[in-house]
Amino acid sequence: MNRRNFIRKSSITTVGMATVAHLHAFQADQKLKIGLIGCGWYGMVITTAALKTGNVEVIAVCDVDSAHLKTSSREIAKIQGSSPKEFREYQELLDIPGLQAVFIGTPPHWHALQFIAACEKGLDIYCEKPLAYDVREGQAMVKAAQKAGNIVQIGFQRRQSKAFQKAKQLIRDGRLGKIHQIGAQIHYSPSVPDTTIQTPPETLDWDAWCGPAPQLDYRPSIAHKAWRLEKEYGNGHLVDWGIHHIDIIRTIMDFDMPGVFDTRGSLEILKGEITTPDTLIATMEFEQCPVIWQHRLWGTGDLNKEFNNGIFIYGEEGTLFASDNKLVITSTDKKEQEVMDIPTPEMQDNHVAGFVNAVLTKEKRQLACTIEDAFQSTATVQLAMASYYSGAPLQWDAAEMKVKGNEQAAKLLARKYRGNYQRPEV
Repeated sequence: MNRRNFIRKSSITTVGMATVAHLHAFQADQKLKIGLIGCGWYGMVITTAALKTGNVEVIAVCDVDSAHLKTSSREIAKIQGSSPKEFREYQELLDIPGLQAVFIGTPPHWHALQFIAACEKGLDIYCEKPLAYDVREGQAMVKAAQKAGNIVQIGFQRRQSKAFQKAKQLIRDGRLGKIHQIGAQIHYSPSVPDTTIQTPPETLDWDAWCGPAPQLDYRPSIAHKAWRLEKEYGNGHLVDWGIHHIDIIRTIMDFDMPGVFDTRGSLEILKGEITTPDTLIATMEFEQCPVIWQHRLWGTGDLNKEFNNGIFIYGEEGTLFASDNKLVITSTDKKEQEVMDIPTPEMQDNHVAGFVNAVLTKEKRQLACTIEDAFQSTATVQLAMASYYSGAPLQWDAAEMKVKGNEQAAKLLARKYRGNYQRPEV
């Protein structure tokens, strides 16, 4: 898949920056009727951001945990003055009259089925990252959205960061000279919940939560909010957190997808607590230069903790460290650092507001992250993990959308669905 042909490129400085203030121009009777699928922690984060615009009404919420349903419904009612309808099955939510758009805040192993069903209803969609659990699911989602022609935004809110936008400008202006290598990392020590196998809470339908993914025995360490470091549900730190940095690197540098992946790592310190690597180095060979991701989910991380979370762009004329709210530039000749504090506390609000504005105005150019672009960022980290699990490098043929030179990794492009769940066709 060639990004230059697959999507219309847009500058990070001009796309998706619709603010809450812009939206107040709309009249109250133009409020967008939305439904929320997955109303736990982050589902409510993005829904609350939408309500801040003053131009949406949440008419329905859906979750397989009745406690989430009750809590979110009450919170939404306090904000908007009316209670949304409550559903356990997302299919029932999609059928309610007047629904115009859905927010998908479920874990990624549920994204494909819910997203495609919403496309078939002709609904506009805001979906959290990563786009899908595996590469073929992502392809099917792109196909469904292109067929529906609906408005879709994926939750890569760091595209709204003014610091990253400034980084793009500095690189375009030649401040760093020719770029030869890029690094990215997020080191931290996670607090892993109880790993003891136990009976799920009475409010939670664990079978439905697992859905098309393998149904593991319940324990708090792989359930609500904690699924990210479980291989069967979140697929690890690179796919969950690192994907933000890979996406923003692609955005800043106008990269497509890498052609070669080589990932090495281990699970030693947190063995028995998580099932994805606690130590990882992934080399992704983009056409322009390699990007090297690393993480350590233990210890102190980087020697300087200030640099534990961010990206490093290495050029002939200097090195740039970029994070959500700060840039640090070290010039090759001067050997001194220039620090720029550029906060963007409203990143998430702006990203959601951009979607709402795009739906209300029917202007897709308001979107900061299309599904086609999100597919490339998501597939990049998925393929990096396929290299890790297969224990060998792999080549990605973007034209044929196939893995070459690694049969074991190729099998990881599509995971078999559980029970009677049917995988969407690509």
